[in-house]
Amino acid sequence: MQFNSKLIPFAIALAFAGSASAQEIVKIGHVAPVSGPSSHLGKDNEYGAKMAVDDLNAKGFKINGKPVKFVLQMEDDGGDPKQGTTVAQKLVDAKVQGVIGHLNSGTTVPASKIYFDAGIPQISPAATNPIYTKQKFNTAFRVVANDSKLGGTLGKYAVEKLGAKRIAVIDDRTAYGQGVATEFTKGAKGPGVTIVDKQFTNDKATDFNAILTTIKAKNPDLVFFGGMDSVGGPLLRQMKALGIKAKFMGGDGLCTDALPRLAGDAAADGVVTCAEAGGVPPELQKNMDDFRARYKKLYGQEVQLYAPYVYDAVMTMATAMAEAKSSEPAKYLPFLHKIKYQGVTGMITFDPYGDINNGALTLFTYTGGKKTKMEVVQ
Repeated sequence: MQFNSKLIPFAIALAFAGSASAQEIVKIGHVAPVSGPSSHLGKDNEYGAKMAVDDLNAKGFKINGKPVKFVLQMEDDGGDPKQGTTVAQKLVDAKVQGVIGHLNSGTTVPASKIYFDAGIPQISPAATNPIYTKQKFNTAFRVVANDSKLGGTLGKYAVEKLGAKRIAVIDDRTAYGQGVATEFTKGAKGPGVTIVDKQFTNDKATDFNAILTTIKAKNPDLVFFGGMDSVGGPLLRQMKALGIKAKFMGGDGLCTDALPRLAGDAAADGVVTCAEAGGVPPELQKNMDDFRARYKKLYGQEVQLYAPYVYDAVMTMATAMAEAKSSEPAKYLPFLHKIKYQGVTGMITFDPYGDINNGALTLFTYTGGKKTKMEVVQ
């Protein structure tokens, strides 16, 4: 495997040295939905974790001068809160030394209590609901901006840049969908701006004609959807079929390369605006491009969404272990709180709640069936 040493910080570089002696096993749990409607995103996360662990092991990582081998225990939560807590307890019982995950806020939040009670650090690469870190669990971290920033930024953008006046809001009743829709509504303020309708569906729905017929009668110029691409794509198709000509907007769950396939020609040029939690400024774009190219070579597919953040989450956890000279959760946890890691996605430091400082957002649209970057905002 080709290894890009530029992506590994000095603290980790010091920990690398070739030694064929017996290795301590450092077990890291990873949880994402690799079944169900968001399985394409869950598999993307798994690949990001595997890529990071393979990179660490390829160079003979050491903690406190002793060789270690990282091993992933990968679990599937199916995007279901009950299944999420079940696999969280399974990881605790397996005595993992850290957890990367979960993907969905609806599984991350209930699982976080289980990890907190066990004293196991958890870094989510994707969960954006503010509740996750507001619980004040000192074991909970995330490497992406939360919904307060993401939804609020989208609301402001809808009004100030897209000129939206009559806005309809739909959410999928998940913790993520409701959270980002609520924050969007808070941000969508301005002279003459009206939220003309609020509707909800669920994260497994396929028929939206009833709610869309109601929305059509309100004549919106923009529809915001809080949910994932697996629902947002068909929703957009049915909007077009009903003759709703409004712009379509959503958060990072919608903002995937798969959306044009799911929405078909309803995702016409400029119809969709979405935001991805994260994003890199121009000076870091080469590192991100290199990561994406290496990922595609390894796994035969494009990065879907969160893989770079999963990669950075693993590396951030490893950096804390190296700096603490221990993989014991109680010993390296304080080092996570004061970590400073330059990753693929940017500088990772955490505020007192465990939220990433200065979390970036990237705004996208779709042109010619391809996700097209508009701008990075912080």
